[in-house]
Amino acid sequence: IIFPPETPPYPAETFGNLLLLQCKHEFYDVAADLMANNAQFTYEYLENELFEYLDATILTQTSPEEAYRKYDALTTKHIDTLRKLTKQLQDARLARDNEEIKGKLKEYDEALEKYIPVLMAQGRIYWERKQYEMVERLFRQTAEFCSENETWKVCVAHVMFMQDKFKDAIRYYAPIVHKGKHGENILEVPAIVLANLCVSYIMTSQNEAAEELMRKIESEEQRLSYLDPDKQVYHLCIVNLVIGTLYCAKDNFEFGISRIIKSLEPYDRKIGPDTWFYAKHCFLALAEQMAKQMLHLKDSSMHDIINFLDQADEHGARISTVINVHVDPSGNDTMDLSTHTVSYEARQLKRIFLRLMAG
Repeated sequence: IIFPPETPPYPAETFGNLLLLQCKHEFYDVAADLMANNAQFTYEYLENELFEYLDATILTQTSPEEAYRKYDALTTKHIDTLRKLTKQLQDARLARDNEEIKGKLKEYDEALEKYIPVLMAQGRIYWERKQYEMVERLFRQTAEFCSENETWKVCVAHVMFMQDKFKDAIRYYAPIVHKGKHGENILEVPAIVLANLCVSYIMTSQNEAAEELMRKIESEEQRLSYLDPDKQVYHLCIVNLVIGTLYCAKDNFEFGISRIIKSLEPYDRKIGPDTWFYAKHCFLALAEQMAKQMLHLKDSSMHDIINFLDQADEHGARISTVINVHVDPSGNDTMDLSTHTVSYEARQLKRIFLRLMAG
């Protein structure tokens, strides 16, 4: 960016949006250089809160402790603002001033939307270290202000799920699925929320509730398929993938792998970058256990695996296994995409299992 700041050929928000995108894709060094090389733009186009947020985010790569401290300072400012607005809203309600109430509610919602990304970024530092109890503590401290925010509720549910607190996870997941803004269209709910809720039901011996939820998903997918045959829908597939992964994680590979294979039928419609990502990890975990001679599958199960991998090879020639494409800011692309297809990886897995079968 080298245009004169007094006559930029782009909206003023462009500079901040570009920096946010770079941080989203973890190009922290590029974002830091862009800010350093355009100091005038930084001061002119970035609000102070956005600058502090970007500054902390860029630091997460090299100094997560310092980044957390900066996020914490930002949090204090946001919480102070939310407290003041809460007090003003209470005063407006006591005065029965409907216009003032409406205005303060709007201000509160806007202030909360600005705070949520800071809270999520702060929690991510603990999440990436698998310190889920610290993430839970952080969210509980903010419940006073955030408990009605859907992003907050989903993240709390995920944290409970990761700690095997399945009853607590259900308490947060269930209202999102059965009530909330999604109404009758269950396919508007993120697939991972549905999958984790099903697993939570299973882990708390509520199998009927899990089956009912899966029937509802299947019914909605069939209805949508009738209305729009070309539309790809993966919700039930992902639910079954997650359940299969759960059984594999508990060393019940016989059932888990069969569930995963079934979840990807028909293969020409259900095998994609995301679904293949989760499936192949279970196949690799199985291969590792078999290589260590820690388990042995029936011949019929091994033949099912080989047949599935043949089908994946047949249908996966044009399906990339790169979920988040890495864009080199310099423009140099060193990735060999020919080795990053479902077909290529399926052939490698088949070779592994054939060797395991041969003993």
